[in-house]
Amino acid sequence: MESRTGYRGDSLGMTLREAAEIYVDVVRLEESLALDQWQARQEVTAPRSKYHDLFTGALRASGVVCADRFKATRRAFELVTESSHSV
Repeated sequence: MESRTGYRGDSLGMTLREAAEIYVDVVRLEESLALDQWQARQEVTAPRSKYHDLFTGALRASGVVCADRFKATRRAFELVTESSHSV
């Protein structure tokens, strides 16, 4: 199925903004965990990686190249912030 960004396959039909929102939610969840909650942090690692990959794939499909994961993460937060200001 092709999403509104033109990204197929692992995007699960998500738009770029939807992928960013889920990824940002998972990052925020991880950041909210105390350092001694190592087991919970380990459980969050897999979904964080999955949604990071989905988001960066959607970025590439829309013509945006992020050279590293930090730039991609920053772009995800920018997209989520932009969408919250437009509501």
